Amino acid sequence: MRIVSMIAALLFIGSGAFAQSNPGPVNPPASATPPPAATDSKPAVPPAAKSAANEKPHDAHGGMILSAEPITDNERAKDLFGKANPLPAGILPVEVTFQNQTPRAIRVNLTTVQLEVHIHDERQDVDWLTPGEVANAIVHPDGPPPPKQRRIPVIGLGIPGNDKKVEKLANILRPLTLDSDIIPPLATIHGFLYFNLSHEMTQVPNSSLYLPDAVFLPSNDPLIFFEVPLSPAAQP
Repeated sequence: MRIVSMIAALLFIGSGAFAQSNPGPVNPPASATPPPAATDSKPAVPPAAKSAANEKPHDAHGGMILSAEPITDNERAKDLFGKANPLPAGILPVEVTFQNQTPRAIRVNLTTVQLEVHIHDERQDVDWLTPGEVANAIVHPDGPPPPKQRRIPVIGLGIPGNDKKVEKLANILRPLTLDSDIIPPLATIHGFLYFNLSHEMTQVPNSSLYLPDAVFLPSNDPLIFFEVPLSPAAQP
């Protein structure tokens, strides 16, 4: 019996030592502060930084924003227009954007849009050119050639001055040109308008895009005129 008791005691001591050599998971004290949770989110960009990065010359009132960005860099103009680049012809392309922030449609009269060029104390109003007029100025910088005379008139002859080169460039410009005069509710439209500055690109900072005619639909309530200085320094 003494031998059996000694064996049992040895087995008990051995099991206790095994339990100490293989401790279970250790729980932290209740007062321990858990580590901060990992996150994949990037730091938010301050709204002021975003607006500064995307700022363009603009005028805003009545729930509509009109912005205008002149394209004066020749390399950028080539990227935008390719062979139909109007800058070498002395024509300034201006990207015009209308942003309607209201629940009502707005109609703008594009025919009234002008570029006001301020030279000293004088102002010159420049109308925008159609894609065909721009293309013609690119192909014929010294003016179109005189029409060929025919001995016998041909019935159904095309329009005088018809030029395949001009039409090819006009086809490049048309999809890029601003041609919609209705801005739907809460919508944005944009496109290019072209102004002949006769190579006087140094006058761009002294110019403003002017829109006198815009109304809400269907009431035809007018908005105050818009005037966008093309010089960033002139912005408020």
